[in-house]
Order: sequence, then structure tokens, then C-alpha cells
Amino acid sequence: MTHDEMLPGAMVVGAGPAGLMAAEVMAQAGLPVDVFDAMPSAGRKFLIAGKGGLNLTHGEPLEPFLSRYGRRRTAVEPWLRAFGPEALRDWARGLGVETFVGSSGRVFPVDLKAAPLLRAWLHRLRAQGVRFHMRHRWAGWAEAPAGAHALRFSTPVGERAFGARVVVLALGGASWPQLGSDGAWVAHLAERGVAVAPLQPANCGFDVAAWSEHLKTRFAGAPLKNIALRCSAPDGRPFAQRGEAVLTATGLEGQLVYAASALLRDTIAAQGQAVATLDLLADHSADWVAAEVARPRGSRSLSTHLKTRLKLDGAKAALLHELLPREAFADPAALAAAIKALPVTLVAARPVAEAISTAGGVVFDALDERLMLRALPGIFCAGEMLDWEAPTGGYLLTACFAGAKVAGAGALAYHNASSRSA
Repeated sequence: MTHDEMLPGAMVVGAGPAGLMAAEVMAQAGLPVDVFDAMPSAGRKFLIAGKGGLNLTHGEPLEPFLSRYGRRRTAVEPWLRAFGPEALRDWARGLGVETFVGSSGRVFPVDLKAAPLLRAWLHRLRAQGVRFHMRHRWAGWAEAPAGAHALRFSTPVGERAFGARVVVLALGGASWPQLGSDGAWVAHLAERGVAVAPLQPANCGFDVAAWSEHLKTRFAGAPLKNIALRCSAPDGRPFAQRGEAVLTATGLEGQLVYAASALLRDTIAAQGQAVATLDLLADHSADWVAAEVARPRGSRSLSTHLKTRLKLDGAKAALLHELLPREAFADPAALAAAIKALPVTLVAARPVAEAISTAGGVVFDALDERLMLRALPGIFCAGEMLDWEAPTGGYLLTACFAGAKVAGAGALAYHNASSRSA
């Protein structure tokens, strides 16, 4: 199938934050931009992510902020030094959306909503001449004239093909496939020789071998508040952080688990399981816990004693009973040690379709510094489809925006240079 229409400027495939930011960079410079997306409207996952309050970025200093990108810091750092958290807040202000830093350091719009920001952004993009083609799902490649690329799309009126001199792909990973990020693009790029690291769940929950029926029935969905989680990678890299987790019918999830998910996932891949050690009373020292557990309880039951003296009941108490042998409850020293360091053996990450985000993707060796595919000059990649990951807390969105600025600028420069030489 040959192209149906050669577009005068750039094509962007994917109408999430990365695609829209790349489109904005090019449209601001006067380049005509056409945006294609499989969904009926733009920014579906962006809106869902903002349902409980849009966490746009994080207010911590740049140095610790950069450390959140782990082994991909070197690749991501130049993007964030050019367009970091403060620049992103200024950008939102330019759309009429003021932001604030919450008690956790996370940055939110004042009204906590994603929809007003997205509406204002789409209005500005349309005013800049950006055209949107919704319900257009990328279906593969088509023949194109020399110096251009053509893509086939499945549409409500059948298959169509469009060509352009430059293309920015911003198709997300494979999490939340019902919102468009289904990873189908992997096969299309592999067909053209582009190296893609396997897509894996990131910011995800984990399964244990099995919970008892009692724990599943009574405590699935219960929060574990004011705890700490420790674990270590096969190479000895440590993780230790305070926060909250949630018991699920199959294991653990929640903010604290998501923060450790890359290390836990990689440990399971290397060793078949990973141990997350939970401090159930992170606000108290081991000595205090030991003293309170050993305090004479008279006629009170142990459960009442733990609830009264240590405020330890509900899901935390249930987890202790789930994981400790009966004899440990008769040994105050062993019980106190377990309260401060309870090992939970995790055997599998939840499926990628359930994850908040995705690890893996187009490897950085396949891209130049402008995020152009070395194997396909004129095609650029941005956002979560690249092989990087970050914890929740605003880090994902910030790097998606920042990387898209790089890809958009690269595509613009490539288009202008190739137009001059044509």
C-alpha cells in the first residue's frame, strides 16, 4: 500500500503528554504537525493518572531528583537539565494552571485536576495549527517517496496511509492497554531492525506464593501505613524507604512497593524470588518495640497487648500471624524483631497490563542524542516507549515531557535541514 497523503510537515503518533509536547515544539516553530492516536480523544492515560490529583512533577532539588532514574540517569539527565521540574511548572503556568508543592514534595495543579490543563493545552495546539486524527491506530509501514516515511493506520473508514519527512513516535509502553498503550509498536520497529528491550512491568504490585484464605478475605485492600521497606539487588544495591503499602489478594502493592519495584522485579528475574523486609512500626526504634513487647501484660491477650501498647492491629497484626510461626509469638525478643523486620517473600511481578508504567523499550544505542532512530533517519522516539523507568511521584511525567522536547527539537532540525538539501 502506498501513501494516501503526503503531509507538509511532521507526523506525531501518540497523543499522550510526550506526543503533544513534541508536537508543540514543532508547531511553535511554524512547522505543520499532524497528530495520530488510536483513542477517540487525546491524553486518555494522562486524564486517568490525574483522577486522584495530577502529580505533575516533584519539588525536591535537582540532584536527588536525577538520582530517581537509576541506571538510566546518564541518558535522561541532559533532558532534565534542559527542561526540569521548575521549567515544567512554568510551562503549566503558561497554560493558566498554577501548581503547588504538597507535603510529600509532589507537585500538583492547585485544583488537583488534569482535565483543565489538557483542555487548555489542546486549545493552544489547535490554535498553532496542529491537526488531530483520532481513532487512527498505527498498523505498520507503507511505501514512501525518497527522503520520507509512510505509515499505515487502521481507521473507522478502513486502512489509510500518510507520509511525512519526519515522524515522532510517542506510543507509550504496554501498561493500561485499554487506554491505547498496548506495545503493538514493538513488532513494527523490530520489522525495521530497531532493537527493543522486552517490555516489563514497572511501578507494579507483586505476588507472594499464596496468602491464607483468612488474609485474602478479611484484609485484601487494607493499607499498611507508616511502615518502611528494605530490600537489596543481586549486586548488593540497597533500597530503604518509608511510606505506605497495601495488602492485596495476591501479595503487596502501593506507593512504597512501586518505589522498590525495579529492584524487586530484577531480583526475581535473577533469583526466582525477592525478599521485601517490612518495618511495621517505622516511627519507633527497635529498643522501644522490644521493651513494649516484653512489658508484662497481666491477664490481657497478646493481641490486646500489641494493640494497646504498640497500636499494632488490623492488617499489620494479620500479616504477623500470616508469616510468623506460632512459637515466635511466645518469644518477646523474636516477636519484637519480626515487627521491625518482617520478611515477605515475593515470587512474581503483576502483569504489565496492570502496571502503572513500563520498563524496557527502544534501547538508547538505537537512538542518537536527538532521539532519532539510527536505523531510520527522520523517525524520532519519545516518552515511555524508550528503555528507561522511574518511580511514581512526578518523575515519569517530567521525563516524558523533557524527552519529548528533545525529540521535537530534533525532528524540527532534521526537517529543516532535509528541506534545504532537497
